[in-house]
Amino acid sequence: MPRASFLFPAFLALILAATGAARAVLPFHFGFYEPGPLDGITDVPGVRVAHVTRIQPPSIMTGATAILPNADPWTHKVSAAFFALNGNGEMTGTHWIDEAGYLEEPIVLTDTLDVGRADDGVVSWQIQHHPNIGRGDDVPLPVVAECDDGLLNDIQARVVTAQDVVRLLDSAAAGQFARGSVGAGTGMNAFRFRGGIGSASRVLPSSLGGYRVGVLVNDNTGSAPRASLTIDGVPVGEKLKNEYLPVFSKRAAFADWPKGRLGEGSIIVVVATDAPLDSRQLRAVALRAAMGMARTGMTSPISSGDLIVAFSTSRVFEYTGDYDVRAPAAPIVEDDGTLNALYTATAEATQASIYDALFEAKTATGRNGVKVYALPGQKVLEMLRAARAR
Repeated sequence: MPRASFLFPAFLALILAATGAARAVLPFHFGFYEPGPLDGITDVPGVRVAHVTRIQPPSIMTGATAILPNADPWTHKVSAAFFALNGNGEMTGTHWIDEAGYLEEPIVLTDTLDVGRADDGVVSWQIQHHPNIGRGDDVPLPVVAECDDGLLNDIQARVVTAQDVVRLLDSAAAGQFARGSVGAGTGMNAFRFRGGIGSASRVLPSSLGGYRVGVLVNDNTGSAPRASLTIDGVPVGEKLKNEYLPVFSKRAAFADWPKGRLGEGSIIVVVATDAPLDSRQLRAVALRAAMGMARTGMTSPISSGDLIVAFSTSRVFEYTGDYDVRAPAAPIVEDDGTLNALYTATAEATQASIYDALFEAKTATGRNGVKVYALPGQKVLEMLRAARAR
């Protein structure tokens, strides 16, 4: 995949923008509905994605990921809703989403200690595009979500800068984009395998409106019990519970990884659809993303930040300035059959996104020599084929 790179002293920073490059979709399919051509959140028209990846061996392994509902969400605000399945995490700006019923900023994902820097970058980017912000115009409340990548990354270093986020947002584009150990997912782990960015989509049949649902996750459910991982109903984690386990060097400070905050992890889920839904309906959609999580074996433990935001690209609140926001006049979907199909599609796309993150992530050694293995993809595919042959 084409990628632009920027070399800075003492570290390597990669801007990985969405491109039209070909990419293999998840190597198996399940569910009632087919994926879109990209099998990703950018199958929803207008949605844009980009990554900034910051790697400096041996201890820096982090980044940020941006998701935009359109090129200018400040002017073209989209119907949205937020749901916290478990709140031991942060997604800023969500009080206003709940109050207003719309999203008016990009969504940026990063590591826990870089939330403030990412927030600053979003504000700078918004001001560049709308110079009257804060000087006669309204002010943005950035939407920035975090996962703790401190197992592999020296998170205290806080290497994601505001300027990184400005460049990130400038580079966001429609089309295909990288998955796995990139952007905000660079240092993430799931089910004691490597995790990170995953994405998938589902398309409803024309009889149900032909609407698209796309999901992007940052999966950091690090030590969710390995044995609980199921892939398309196959108990993959149980079969691999004693293999490919994380390796801790003598100098690693986290030998009791499963016992602390690093042992619980988090997941951020972003759901996009082109179905015209209001905020109440989108909250119901976000709830169904949690069902997709559960199908993989996740149980959302106490220390997990499992945060979900959903938006509709076709229900737009137009901002005309002077604090005037015009509500959309077009009707919302009210057919129960279509709404139920959207719920199912959301659960399927969330489940597939989590699998996508696992299949795309790469084995890595990070801070203190801790090594986390990638899911052995070929071995898992053999398990799935054997299960289906029965």
